[in-house]
Amino acid sequence: MNADFTAAELAFQEEVRQFLAAEFPAEYRAKIDASKRLSKDEIIRWQKILYAKGWAAPTWPEEFGGTGWTQIQQHIFAMEMGLIGAPEPVPFGMKMVAPVIMAYGSDEQKQRFLPDILQSNVWWCQGYSEPNAGSDLASLKTTAVRDGDEYIVNGAKTWNTYGQYADWIFCLVRTDNTVKKQEGISFMLIDMKSPGITLKPIVLLDGHPEVNEVFFDDVRVPAENLIGEENKGWTYAKLLLTHERSNIAGVPRGKRRLAALKRIAGDTDDGFGGNMLDNPSFKIKLANIEIELSALEYSELRTLAALSVGKAPGPESSILKIVGTELAQEMDELFLELAAYQSLPFVPEQFEDGFQGTPLGTGTSAAAALTYFNNRKLSIFGGSNEIQRNIICKHVLGL
Repeated sequence: MNADFTAAELAFQEEVRQFLAAEFPAEYRAKIDASKRLSKDEIIRWQKILYAKGWAAPTWPEEFGGTGWTQIQQHIFAMEMGLIGAPEPVPFGMKMVAPVIMAYGSDEQKQRFLPDILQSNVWWCQGYSEPNAGSDLASLKTTAVRDGDEYIVNGAKTWNTYGQYADWIFCLVRTDNTVKKQEGISFMLIDMKSPGITLKPIVLLDGHPEVNEVFFDDVRVPAENLIGEENKGWTYAKLLLTHERSNIAGVPRGKRRLAALKRIAGDTDDGFGGNMLDNPSFKIKLANIEIELSALEYSELRTLAALSVGKAPGPESSILKIVGTELAQEMDELFLELAAYQSLPFVPEQFEDGFQGTPLGTGTSAAAALTYFNNRKLSIFGGSNEIQRNIICKHVLGL
């Protein structure tokens, strides 16, 4: 594998940089730099800017409105987006359900759903995990019973990210209880406005209701919303999960956070007359992360090289997922180390008479703690890292 970019790829990189400098709203960048979340409307506005440029779906085939970029161009685009903090399109539509529709959906389903996903007219969410079926996803209990031209869906899904924004949900449902559990699952698209659907927010440790429980009570779903064949949903789900796990690696985001760590460390007093960037102990930790991040990037490039010759992402996506999420959590710990006690998200004493300190819980220092809390989920979602190690043992090592 040649890791050097060609002249054409370097020219493309410069084109991406110029576009992002001109078109990524400055107020969004300031908000992201301050560790603040973009709103739904802000995310959609940015995605529509990408759509107007023709860059909304870098990974899609040209026949469906994609860019036709090579794997390396996709890598360059993602890297440049990550380095300035520009959010990639919400993955549930673009990178998760869309590839399943392309691979297994009918022509009518492709014509019905793909244009709206491409234009960011519809927000999708994922209905996989259940209260008693997370890592062991094949144990899911939500049922779909055929009733003429419809299915009647009953059950519950949990850890549903941004379901409060969603127009549609793609779900794994059980359509046969008489066979091996993996063989009785179907893949279904459900309108979130359907009667019988209720949403209950789950407030996370960082105080944000990012995820939800979704309840289905006799929800009627047109049979035409079934993807592919009945009871073949497990096959379709595995395709989706490999794309999801590869995407979780987060090398561009990791590079941006590493640069932030270095910048903050250079401005942080180490208590011995220097700064934390020159502190020997901290330098070792920072160097180890930088080495691991570089190794992860090369592993991702090897995966892209395989994809460029027509291979689908396979078990190696589990390796990317494990390393990427663990690196992100290690960086969280370094941000906390730099913030020290200023990262405390809440100090009751600040409201007492005679308190002499600076009120905490504001600014980037407090954000370090909130990000740490939120990112504990990284090693769980998309299939826990323990499960990913089992996949590697079975499919890579042959154990």
